[in-house]
Amino acid sequence: MSTLSHTRSRSRDISSPKSPLKSPHIHSPLLSPPPRSPSPPSQTFHAASILPSVPTPSLLESVAGAAHYSGVKLDPEAIAQKRRRRSLSAHRASEDGEVGSAAHQRVLDDLKELFCCRPTTEIFERSWRKDATFQDPLSVCTGYDEYAAQWYGLAKLCSKSETLSSRVMSSTSIPNRIVYHQKQEYTFAVIGRTKVIESIVIVDLDENDKIVTLTDQWGGKELPTRYGSGLLRLLNAKITPWLIRVPKLES
Repeated sequence: MSTLSHTRSRSRDISSPKSPLKSPHIHSPLLSPPPRSPSPPSQTFHAASILPSVPTPSLLESVAGAAHYSGVKLDPEAIAQKRRRRSLSAHRASEDGEVGSAAHQRVLDDLKELFCCRPTTEIFERSWRKDATFQDPLSVCTGYDEYAAQWYGLAKLCSKSETLSSRVMSSTSIPNRIVYHQKQEYTFAVIGRTKVIESIVIVDLDENDKIVTLTDQWGGKELPTRYGSGLLRLLNAKITPWLIRVPKLES
């Protein structure tokens, strides 16, 4: 009887083994504690700089260029004034009747005397080169004998010549040039009639501020060259010295 009880007890132990979940030596991942969250990132604060940021000239030019290409409207007059200020040392331009230098004013004064029929050898020695060129709608002159004959001939043709108005359009050092507008009234000696001629006078000077080329454009128009007019202007320049006596220069 005791043997039978012992056998049944042993069979119960074999048929119902212990559950592994109850074993203290076995750990399941489902039962392990969750991992700890990382600590929050640290932040470092720096004090603001006391000095304000100053834009450099190159930065300003870059911004201006970007503004141009981005469609921002710029003031063209302000840009033009800045460019004129930058080039003022190399290129002096006068506006509103101003003259760029005292030498240019001297040339203008001498030209006024010539247009008013008061030519002198002092004017040509002071303000003209001997090989200078003079052009107007009636002649193309090269050299003192030819262009001086035109001025002395004008003094014989007109009893009076008066400058009604004159305005300097530009007076520059590079190139060395004067451009001005004038309104001149001529009174012819024989018939007594008067004629008013408005013209644009372009004067190119050399390094000594002497006239190299003078172009007198009547009405501001280009000088005639078509239909034989150029040949007639050349003939006038060659014939006039035979008819008009020109004083010799001292130098």
